[in-house]
Amino acid sequence: MKTIADIARLANVAKSTVSRYLNGGSVSEGTKKKIEQVIKETGYIPNTFAQSLKAKKPNIIGTIVPRLDSYAASQTLIGIDEQLRELNYQMLISNTSQDLDREIENIYTMARQKVAGIILLATQITDTHIEAFEQLDIPILLVGQQHQDVYSVIHNDFEAGYDLGKYVMAKGHRKIAFLGVTEKDIAVGLNRKKGFTKAVQETGDCEVKYYETSFKMAEATRKVPGIIDEFHPTILVCATDNIALGALKAAHLKGIRVPHDLSITGFGGYEITEIIHPSLTTVQFFYKEAGELAAQSMVKLVNSEELAPLLLSKFKIIERESVDNLLNRKL
Repeated sequence: MKTIADIARLANVAKSTVSRYLNGGSVSEGTKKKIEQVIKETGYIPNTFAQSLKAKKPNIIGTIVPRLDSYAASQTLIGIDEQLRELNYQMLISNTSQDLDREIENIYTMARQKVAGIILLATQITDTHIEAFEQLDIPILLVGQQHQDVYSVIHNDFEAGYDLGKYVMAKGHRKIAFLGVTEKDIAVGLNRKKGFTKAVQETGDCEVKYYETSFKMAEATRKVPGIIDEFHPTILVCATDNIALGALKAAHLKGIRVPHDLSITGFGGYEITEIIHPSLTTVQFFYKEAGELAAQSMVKLVNSEELAPLLLSKFKIIERESVDNLLNRKL
């Protein structure tokens, strides 16, 4: 592999001149062409991470994710990466596998690696997180969760839950099972449920039971048959599309027809929900756009520009085949 010293020797210029060229400094046009020709002939690729560590103003943004096999996380990362590239920044990714201790460790590790800032796709924010943020002298931005002391980009989970609740009521459903996740996850576990509950309370004359599962599709598949046998709901409202997909599989295994015997909804708007049969009615969040917004916001923080402490991304209800209109049956 070629080094800056090799490029300097082949171009017959000083090593500092090559370094200045690679960092966007002032170099004469003739020298610039010589360096570019040698780089082209040798296939030299600059080590942008090493350059960032040496630079007075680093251009690496650390991004910490709870899991890499998540549609939401992958789409958010695509948005972050594409936007950072446009803004001449690089992304460094660290996965925590939903281990909070590892997440805290990664925050400190990235800070030691001299990143310009950290974007955290959080599932929950603990006192230990806040302690870490306060100790670090770099910008921190949360995506997906919010905290009063930290800049945040969130999906409008409460309003999304509320709008879906209104939609379910408008379809005539009054016996509802809500299958959520732990309320330690404020966005998915608490705010979606709270928004949905508000819509139910405003409508009245409705029987709702709340159940809890994990984010894993397989666990939802195991959990749903018991809910159906115990409660016999007309609709199962699931806190994520993955949970809804598990519910669809469970219904199929029990010989239950969706939506004729049981309606099912989700949250997320994953691509697969459109091509399965029946296709899934869901709340679509714009994860890639949220990632782009997070990248833009982080660069503003790095450059000490003004930024609102809380930014909301958009959502919309996608109506498909998995929800029956019970009011039509009564006509």
